[in-house]
Amino acid sequence: MIDFNTHTFLSNGSCSPGELVRHAEENSYRVIGITDHVDASNLELVLSALIRFCRETQAFLKVRVIPGVEITHVPPGQIPSLVSRARQLGARIVVMHGETISEEVAIGTNRAGIEAGVDILAHPGLISKEDAALAAEKGVFLEISSHAEHAFCNGRITAMARETGAQLVLDSNAHSPSELLTADKRERIAFGAGLSAEELDRINSNMVSLYEKLVPASYFA
Repeated sequence: MIDFNTHTFLSNGSCSPGELVRHAEENSYRVIGITDHVDASNLELVLSALIRFCRETQAFLKVRVIPGVEITHVPPGQIPSLVSRARQLGARIVVMHGETISEEVAIGTNRAGIEAGVDILAHPGLISKEDAALAAEKGVFLEISSHAEHAFCNGRITAMARETGAQLVLDSNAHSPSELLTADKRERIAFGAGLSAEELDRINSNMVSLYEKLVPASYFA
Protein backbone atom coordinates (compact mmCIF):
# COMPACT_ATOMS: atom_id res chain seq x y z
CA MET A 1 0.00 0.00 0.00
CA ILE A 2 1.45 3.32 -1.14
CA ASP A 3 -0.27 6.67 -0.59
CA PHE A 4 1.48 9.84 -1.74
CA ASN A 5 -0.98 12.53 -0.58
CA THR A 6 -1.94 12.96 3.10
CA HIS A 7 -2.19 15.86 5.54
CA THR A 8 -1.55 16.63 9.21
CA PHE A 9 -2.18 19.51 11.58
CA LEU A 10 0.83 21.22 10.02
CA SER A 11 -1.78 22.39 7.51
CA ASN A 12 -5.47 21.48 7.66
CA GLY A 13 -5.33 17.88 8.86
CA SER A 14 -6.66 16.75 12.23
CA CYS A 15 -3.64 15.04 13.79
CA SER A 16 0.13 15.02 14.15
CA PRO A 17 2.46 13.29 11.69
CA GLY A 18 3.16 10.67 14.35
CA GLU A 19 -0.50 9.82 14.84
CA LEU A 20 -1.18 9.67 11.12
CA VAL A 21 1.79 7.39 10.54
CA ARG A 22 0.76 5.08 13.38
CA HIS A 23 -2.65 4.59 11.79
CA ALA A 24 -1.00 4.06 8.41
CA GLU A 25 1.03 1.22 9.90
CA GLU A 26 -2.16 -0.34 11.24
CA ASN A 27 -3.65 -0.12 7.73
CA SER A 28 -0.65 -2.06 6.36
CA TYR A 29 0.80 0.91 4.50
CA ARG A 30 4.23 0.39 3.02
CA VAL A 31 4.83 4.05 2.09
CA ILE A 32 3.08 7.26 3.09
CA GLY A 33 3.76 10.70 1.68
CA ILE A 34 2.92 13.56 4.03
CA THR A 35 2.21 16.50 1.74
CA ASP A 36 0.75 19.29 3.79
CA HIS A 37 -0.77 22.30 2.06
CA VAL A 38 1.64 25.16 1.43
CA ASP A 39 1.96 28.49 -0.31
CA ALA A 40 4.57 31.24 -0.08
CA SER A 41 3.66 31.92 3.56
CA ASN A 42 4.46 28.54 5.10
CA LEU A 43 6.52 26.46 2.69
CA GLU A 44 9.74 26.58 4.70
CA LEU A 45 8.02 26.11 8.06
CA VAL A 46 5.98 23.07 7.04
CA LEU A 47 8.67 21.35 5.05
CA SER A 48 11.37 21.78 7.69
CA ALA A 49 9.03 20.28 10.31
CA LEU A 50 8.20 17.29 8.12
CA ILE A 51 11.83 16.65 7.21
CA ARG A 52 12.80 16.80 10.89
CA PHE A 53 10.01 14.37 11.79
CA CYS A 54 11.09 11.91 9.10
CA ARG A 55 14.78 12.16 9.98
CA GLU A 56 14.27 11.64 13.71
CA THR A 57 11.43 9.09 13.60
CA GLN A 58 11.99 6.86 10.56
CA ALA A 59 14.30 4.42 12.36
CA PHE A 60 11.45 3.48 14.70
CA LEU A 61 8.82 2.90 12.01
CA LYS A 62 7.76 0.05 9.73
CA VAL A 63 6.24 2.37 7.12
CA ARG A 64 8.48 4.58 4.97
CA VAL A 65 7.54 8.24 5.35
CA ILE A 66 8.17 10.72 2.52
CA PRO A 67 8.31 14.44 3.35
CA GLY A 68 6.65 16.58 0.70
CA VAL A 69 4.21 19.39 0.04
CA GLU A 70 0.97 20.06 -1.76
CA ILE A 71 1.18 23.52 -3.31
CA THR A 72 -2.32 24.89 -2.81
CA HIS A 73 -4.32 27.92 -4.03
CA VAL A 74 -1.28 29.64 -5.47
CA PRO A 75 -1.56 32.06 -8.41
CA PRO A 76 -0.53 30.09 -11.51
CA GLY A 77 2.32 32.48 -12.28
CA GLN A 78 3.88 31.80 -8.88
CA ILE A 79 3.78 28.01 -9.15
CA PRO A 80 7.15 27.44 -10.90
CA SER A 81 9.12 29.33 -8.26
CA LEU A 82 7.43 27.47 -5.39
CA VAL A 83 8.01 24.09 -7.02
CA SER A 84 11.69 24.94 -7.44
CA ARG A 85 11.99 26.22 -3.88
CA ALA A 86 10.28 23.13 -2.44
CA ARG A 87 12.77 20.86 -4.19
CA GLN A 88 15.71 23.01 -3.05
CA LEU A 89 14.46 22.75 0.55
CA GLY A 90 14.37 18.96 0.39
CA ALA A 91 10.84 17.96 -0.58
CA ARG A 92 11.00 14.40 -1.88
CA ILE A 93 7.59 14.72 -3.54
CA VAL A 94 5.84 17.82 -4.85
CA VAL A 95 2.08 17.66 -5.37
CA MET A 96 -0.04 20.37 -7.00
CA HIS A 97 -3.54 21.04 -5.70
CA GLY A 98 -5.40 20.75 -8.98
CA GLU A 99 -8.61 22.31 -10.27
CA THR A 100 -11.03 20.25 -8.18
CA ILE A 101 -14.65 21.27 -8.79
CA SER A 102 -15.28 21.37 -5.03
CA GLU A 103 -13.19 24.54 -4.57
CA GLU A 104 -12.58 27.79 -6.42
CA VAL A 105 -9.11 26.93 -7.72
CA ALA A 106 -7.63 29.46 -10.14
CA ILE A 107 -8.11 28.55 -13.79
CA GLY A 108 -4.76 27.61 -15.29
CA THR A 109 -3.51 25.86 -12.14
CA ASN A 110 -3.51 22.43 -13.79
CA ARG A 111 -1.46 23.64 -16.75
CA ALA A 112 0.96 25.65 -14.59
CA GLY A 113 1.61 22.70 -12.28
CA ILE A 114 2.27 20.36 -15.19
CA GLU A 115 4.58 22.84 -16.91
CA ALA A 116 6.46 23.36 -13.63
CA GLY A 117 7.11 19.62 -13.44
CA VAL A 118 5.31 18.66 -10.25
CA ASP A 119 5.30 14.95 -9.50
CA ILE A 120 1.55 14.59 -9.04
CA LEU A 121 -1.36 16.77 -10.13
CA ALA A 122 -3.89 16.05 -7.40
CA HIS A 123 -7.63 15.87 -8.11
CA PRO A 124 -7.39 17.84 -11.39
CA GLY A 125 -11.17 18.07 -11.81
CA LEU A 126 -12.43 18.52 -15.36
CA ILE A 127 -8.94 18.36 -16.78
CA SER A 128 -8.75 19.08 -20.48
CA LYS A 129 -7.49 16.57 -22.98
CA GLU A 130 -4.68 18.99 -23.88
CA ASP A 131 -3.51 19.24 -20.27
CA ALA A 132 -3.74 15.47 -19.78
CA ALA A 133 -1.64 14.99 -22.92
CA LEU A 134 0.93 17.45 -21.60
CA ALA A 135 1.03 15.54 -18.31
CA ALA A 136 1.70 12.35 -20.25
CA GLU A 137 4.49 14.06 -22.18
CA LYS A 138 6.15 15.48 -19.07
CA GLY A 139 5.69 12.43 -16.84
CA VAL A 140 3.36 14.17 -14.39
CA PHE A 141 1.00 11.71 -12.69
CA LEU A 142 -2.72 12.47 -12.44
CA GLU A 143 -4.44 11.56 -9.20
CA ILE A 144 -7.52 9.45 -8.61
CA SER A 145 -8.65 10.59 -5.15
CA SER A 146 -10.65 8.78 -2.51
CA HIS A 147 -11.39 12.04 -0.69
CA ALA A 148 -15.12 12.73 -0.76
CA GLU A 149 -14.73 16.38 -1.78
CA HIS A 150 -12.36 15.66 -4.65
CA ALA A 151 -13.57 12.36 -6.10
CA PHE A 152 -16.45 13.72 -8.22
CA CYS A 153 -14.31 13.82 -11.36
CA ASN A 154 -12.47 10.51 -10.98
CA GLY A 155 -14.32 9.11 -13.99
CA ARG A 156 -13.26 12.08 -16.14
CA ILE A 157 -9.64 11.69 -15.04
CA THR A 158 -9.72 7.98 -15.89
CA ALA A 159 -11.12 8.75 -19.35
CA MET A 160 -8.54 11.46 -20.08
CA ALA A 161 -5.71 9.18 -18.96
CA ARG A 162 -6.92 6.46 -21.33
CA GLU A 163 -7.14 8.89 -24.25
CA THR A 164 -3.75 10.50 -23.73
CA GLY A 165 -1.59 7.88 -22.04
CA ALA A 166 -1.19 9.96 -18.86
CA GLN A 167 -0.15 7.88 -15.87
CA LEU A 168 -2.32 7.63 -12.78
CA VAL A 169 -1.85 7.30 -9.05
CA LEU A 170 -4.54 6.58 -6.46
CA ASP A 171 -4.25 8.49 -3.18
CA SER A 172 -6.40 9.05 -0.11
CA ASN A 173 -5.81 12.79 0.30
CA ALA A 174 -6.48 11.93 3.94
CA HIS A 175 -6.95 14.77 6.41
CA SER A 176 -7.64 12.41 9.33
CA PRO A 177 -6.73 8.81 10.22
CA SER A 178 -10.25 7.64 9.36
CA GLU A 179 -9.70 8.72 5.74
CA LEU A 180 -6.66 6.52 5.20
CA LEU A 181 -7.17 3.68 2.76
CA THR A 182 -7.53 -0.02 3.32
CA ALA A 183 -6.81 -2.49 0.54
CA ASP A 184 -10.53 -3.13 0.09
CA LYS A 185 -11.50 0.56 0.00
CA ARG A 186 -8.69 1.31 -2.43
CA GLU A 187 -9.99 -1.35 -4.81
CA ARG A 188 -13.55 -0.05 -4.57
CA ILE A 189 -12.45 3.53 -5.28
CA ALA A 190 -10.57 2.31 -8.35
CA PHE A 191 -13.49 0.34 -9.73
CA GLY A 192 -15.87 3.20 -8.94
CA ALA A 193 -13.65 5.44 -11.07
CA GLY A 194 -14.19 3.07 -13.97
CA LEU A 195 -10.80 1.41 -13.81
CA SER A 196 -10.36 -2.26 -14.64
CA ALA A 197 -8.42 -4.74 -12.52
CA GLU A 198 -5.61 -4.59 -15.08
CA GLU A 199 -5.52 -0.79 -14.92
CA LEU A 200 -5.38 -0.91 -11.13
CA ASP A 201 -2.43 -3.28 -11.35
CA ARG A 202 -0.76 -0.78 -13.67
CA ILE A 203 -1.40 2.04 -11.19
CA ASN A 204 0.16 -0.05 -8.43
CA SER A 205 3.25 -0.55 -10.59
CA ASN A 206 3.31 3.16 -11.44
CA MET A 207 3.32 4.05 -7.76
CA VAL A 208 6.14 1.68 -6.92
CA SER A 209 8.19 3.08 -9.79
CA LEU A 210 7.48 6.68 -8.75
CA TYR A 211 8.45 5.92 -5.16
CA GLU A 212 11.72 4.32 -6.22
CA LYS A 213 12.48 7.29 -8.48
CA LEU A 214 11.73 9.97 -5.89
CA VAL A 215 13.17 8.28 -2.82
CA PRO A 216 16.37 6.30 -3.43
CA ALA A 217 17.26 3.62 -0.91
CA SER A 218 20.13 5.79 0.34
CA TYR A 219 17.59 8.30 1.68
CA PHE A 220 16.68 5.89 4.48
CA ALA A 221 20.25 4.80 5.23
